[in-house]
Amino acid sequence: MAAGYTEDDIKSLDWREHIRLRPGMYIGKLGDGSSPDDGIYILLKEAVDNSIDEHIMGHGKEIRIDIDDESRVEVRDFGRGIPLGKLFDCAAQINTGAKYDSEAFKKSVGLNGVGIKAVNALSDFFEIQSWREGETKALEFSKGELTVDMKKPRKDDGLNGTRLAFDIDREIFPKKTKFRDPIVEKMCRYYSYLNPSLTTVFNGKKFRSKDGLLDLLREEMESEALYPPIHLIGDDIEIAFTHCAESSEDYYTFVNGQNTSQGGTHLAAFREALVQVIRGFYKKQYDPSDIRAGIEAAICVRIIEPVFESQTKTKLGSSAIAPEGESLRAFIGNFLKSSLDNYLHKNPQVAEAIQKRIMLAERERKDMKGIQKMARERARQAKVHNKKLRDCRVRFDSKHKRREESTLFITEGDSASGSITKSRDVETQAVFSLRGKPLNTYSLPRKIVYENEEFALLQAALNIEDGIESLRYNKVVIATDADVDGMHIRLLLLTFFLQFFPEMIRDGHLYILQTPLFRVRNKKQTFYCYSEEERVNAINKLGKNAEITRFKGLGEISPDEFKFMIGDDMRLDPVEYEEGKGVKELLAFYMGKNTPSRQEYIIENLREDVDRQVA
Repeated sequence: MAAGYTEDDIKSLDWREHIRLRPGMYIGKLGDGSSPDDGIYILLKEAVDNSIDEHIMGHGKEIRIDIDDESRVEVRDFGRGIPLGKLFDCAAQINTGAKYDSEAFKKSVGLNGVGIKAVNALSDFFEIQSWREGETKALEFSKGELTVDMKKPRKDDGLNGTRLAFDIDREIFPKKTKFRDPIVEKMCRYYSYLNPSLTTVFNGKKFRSKDGLLDLLREEMESEALYPPIHLIGDDIEIAFTHCAESSEDYYTFVNGQNTSQGGTHLAAFREALVQVIRGFYKKQYDPSDIRAGIEAAICVRIIEPVFESQTKTKLGSSAIAPEGESLRAFIGNFLKSSLDNYLHKNPQVAEAIQKRIMLAERERKDMKGIQKMARERARQAKVHNKKLRDCRVRFDSKHKRREESTLFITEGDSASGSITKSRDVETQAVFSLRGKPLNTYSLPRKIVYENEEFALLQAALNIEDGIESLRYNKVVIATDADVDGMHIRLLLLTFFLQFFPEMIRDGHLYILQTPLFRVRNKKQTFYCYSEEERVNAINKLGKNAEITRFKGLGEISPDEFKFMIGDDMRLDPVEYEEGKGVKELLAFYMGKNTPSRQEYIIENLREDVDRQVA
């Protein structure tokens, strides 16, 4: 019998209930703080962005951020301070703020009046205090509800400004959620790059930038620049870029200080304008891909009333208008046309280096045509004859309602893939079986990798030969044995993705499958243990007579047991890509030539684990 549908089924939630019921709409994923895109960093950014907006409007040169061991956050700025009579409204009245008035906040990040209300609603403790002209007011909340209207707020040094303090609600976030200092420090560095006149202080450590986006490029670039970075600054726009020997395009884009990691209108306008200016300067119709091959660029624009595609503001919408009322596309295009063209005329050595890089990319592209044709033919055959791929029915490049669940397991050998294949969900889980250890792609050109049959088949299975826009699986899971050979295969695959498809990692598609080391069971219960600690706990629960099995490889795990390991209780570790210096050096250390320093490191750091495995 169908369920009834009456007027009683229609619910109206107040703003607190809605934010707490659907936090993902406001802050993205509810991670534990181990990833930069976890929701707690959105909360921190919402608190800091209001202070940044004050600074942009010319009020306050320092922002202090303090986070203690319990992850209690306190943010203090020295701007004008929220008008005392509107303190409650700004903290707990949805769609309330000064940023609707473009004269008060012309180029603000937050325009919808939701930001700190989301922080308030998702915090077990939230306090807001404002100082204005010698007077102060402070309010305390819990889960969005006012708890204390302080009669005697804490005193300060008498300077105008605002202070926010909050503890996240542990009923909503994972229990072990905490802020990681390196992630917060990177946020502070970015704030300083985008606001060179601002000092950000995090737990006593000061961050300040002299050269703005130029400093950002210096930090983030992994490869050596082919020429000194070009730095162009205008009213409401700043651009820094150079080329390197790599073939990828790397962009760091910002709108009103917001890191738009997914790009948007401003990035599209820059990429298009760059091609037009370069073609005009050299008077040659170079291919756009050749012009942009190897580019490393940072772009920041400040516009009136930006429209983002979500509350987390990671992508600028298409209706963006530049400060003078023209389209953002025209604004960026006109700026580059004059500034970049002038720069190239004044710096002929840089102009010559850019042209050489374009011509090199052109030759490489033409050389790749024959290889790509062979790879496409191999891919077509693979779709029919690839016995190493057991596909699923629902894929990420479809419109199916379960497309987000689509997963490809990359396994080592037929025995492991056989067990996973028998126990998988054929609707959403596919399996690709490696023949053995894949090619070490470190420092190899893309041409060599295309000629490698195994990686060609893997690229075909993922449908990423021309980029990840048509990726067939949302999650790509490396499933190798928990031993030395398995770790080596894992590193070889990570090297391949890092070198040629880093966006797979940046966009959160690559994972490592945690596999159990032990099975502890008696006649009534079975525990799968992923660590020595879990094994000891299982024995304590089941008694000393429990049967203990040490898994040496995935092939020893039966299909019935695999149903548990790749089902609802599947443990996945996301592969996280910390952009910036370090990745190239890391790959060189682990995957480059066998150096004495690496041998020494392995001997010193793996001896204990090897002894434990042998025992």
